[in-house]
Amino acid sequence: MTGGTRATRATHEALPPAMREAVDDFADHLARVRNRSAHTVRAYVADVVSLLDHAVRMGCAAPAELDLTVLRSWLARQRTVGAARTSLARRAAAARTFSAWAHRAGVLPADVAAPLSSPRAHRDLPTVLRADQAAALVEAPDRRPGATRPAEATGPAAGTRPDAAPRIVGPRRDNPTRPADPTGHEATGRDPAGPDADGRRDSATGATRQDGPADPARAEDEPVRLRDRVLLELLYGTGVRVSEVCGLDVADVDHGRRVIRVLGKGGRERSVPYGVPAQRAIDDWLRSGRPVLAVPGSGEALLLGARGGRLNPTTARRIVAGYAESLGLPRVSPHGLRHSAATHLLEGGADLRAVQELLGHSSLGSTQIYTHVSVERLRAAYRQAHPRA
Repeated sequence: MTGGTRATRATHEALPPAMREAVDDFADHLARVRNRSAHTVRAYVADVVSLLDHAVRMGCAAPAELDLTVLRSWLARQRTVGAARTSLARRAAAARTFSAWAHRAGVLPADVAAPLSSPRAHRDLPTVLRADQAAALVEAPDRRPGATRPAEATGPAAGTRPDAAPRIVGPRRDNPTRPADPTGHEATGRDPAGPDADGRRDSATGATRQDGPADPARAEDEPVRLRDRVLLELLYGTGVRVSEVCGLDVADVDHGRRVIRVLGKGGRERSVPYGVPAQRAIDDWLRSGRPVLAVPGSGEALLLGARGGRLNPTTARRIVAGYAESLGLPRVSPHGLRHSAATHLLEGGADLRAVQELLGHSSLGSTQIYTHVSVERLRAAYRQAHPRA
């Protein structure tokens, strides 16, 4: 087993051989058969390693010796050391998934975790921005002093023919959930873990370009400003996840129908529409921003970091937080913009099923939390304004 956290690797190496082999086979099953994301594989592997380590401490020498008593003891231990209810629920789910797989694979004589219950996770209502706050955040790159929108180009964007019709994109050429190892490390160049965090030296000015909210006083930050506007427009305008927007390729944008093709959790593909403001931002970026940041290794990535590689989610989070702070807005993340987009759609009368499809939720229950947000906002307005409240 390679990758993962240092503690997980060390614990994995200390397990008996049969347990190590079971962990590795389970990770391979999650990644290659279940097509789970690298993040999900990493989390489940860490939970199962923790479970098996606890089993060893209770005298088990092989996975076949696991039983319900060991599983309950492990969860009780997790609760004792302060694990939150949401963490306990996830770990119980990981144990049930592992047990079911191990029974089918002949590693366990029975599915011992099937009757394992888990605490009901408390779901806090997500913090959302008001519509005017979200609009101010999205427009922040253009509102900064000195920021100017590029003049309309007289020709097509770079890389297109003047008479080219809008391209309808075809099947993807790769799969960003492809595994690299049992710990779930990303095995794709579409979501690098950090090459764009340091910045690069501008060939024309010699200045070092850093990723983050664009500085209007620096002419070399204009491409970054254009990229930031696209990032913010797509996060709020489509409600996609930060990993999904960072994983977009240029070919995933259908300019004719104004939709982006997104590959979400579990490798599920969906098309999400975007509006006219986002289209303008994309056009400006492809015309005047991306060609400046692009390097030979940029590939087909739509959004680029300061060093020319694919923009990574960590940098995207820093960009969103930086603009929000500069405007004095509540602390917000890309996921907060996703929450805001969903809430505003429902408040505007959108159908719950349509919002579920846009967000890429596999369960309607995940989408229903936003109806609670809308009700709470309505209740707050009622309490504040109605004389009989």
